Amino acid sequence: MVDTLKAGLIIVVTGLSGSGKTSALKSLEDHGFMAIDNLPVLLLPKLLAIRKESGDFIRLAVGMDAREADLLNNYGEVFNQAREMGYDLKLLFLEAEDHSLVKRFSETRRPHPLAQTGNLAAAIRLEREKLAPLRDIADLILNTTGLTAQRLREMVLERFVQIQNRRSLAVEVLSFGFKNGLPPEADLMLDVRFLPNPFYVEKLRALDGRDEQVLNYVLSFQETRDFLEKLLDLLDFLLPLYQREGKSYLTIAVGCTGGQHRSVALAGYLWERLKTCFSGSLVLRHRDIV
Repeated sequence: MVDTLKAGLIIVVTGLSGSGKTSALKSLEDHGFMAIDNLPVLLLPKLLAIRKESGDFIRLAVGMDAREADLLNNYGEVFNQAREMGYDLKLLFLEAEDHSLVKRFSETRRPHPLAQTGNLAAAIRLEREKLAPLRDIADLILNTTGLTAQRLREMVLERFVQIQNRRSLAVEVLSFGFKNGLPPEADLMLDVRFLPNPFYVEKLRALDGRDEQVLNYVLSFQETRDFLEKLLDLLDFLLPLYQREGKSYLTIAVGCTGGQHRSVALAGYLWERLKTCFSGSLVLRHRDIV
């Protein structure tokens, strides 16, 4: 596994059109790489030289393909220059079976970049031939036939990104009031209007859910405690799966009628409980508290 901390790392992503190069680049970008698609190969040393002047290395994921004639003529020299500058350059080559590529182009209705005559099968064969020298020197070859985009993402990260250096999931717990509109950023939305409303308790009406009296009132009901127990079990199941998926941000929205009492109290309670078992970034926000 590559140590991405000791020096600059360059992942050159190349291969057949339709084999998943964009997905691979995106997965690396989401985990701290500067990602550039279709960078002319002769510009790579110039980019690295500019960074060298500032005295720092970068982690770079760059997409290159057969559309650029200079790639096939100059990749050896350019890759050597990058290594001489101190970079660990790795070549990732993606491919797929012809029938899979034909199906993907048919489904997306995108033209193959080399299919000037409209003959897709011939374009795929031509691209294989052109890129054969790069395939021969690749550090990793992935055949994406039958792979989901998520599985491709996992395989790229397993090979090129240390597990401990991946960005952790950032969770925001958000309280809101339905009468003020739904929060568009919500990934999980919980409606707690089924619980007794402190608004109708005279001594609690002027307070909000941040007050211990309001929280104690909301928690005094068995349905509240049952709800929270089931919710925490669900989040204990879901959060690791979201993290494995590579999701960077998750907003858990808790809503009541006005966003003052029940949702605020339970969002705060949920946030406190998650702090004891969740290692990622955790933020609490009350949207409708003035």
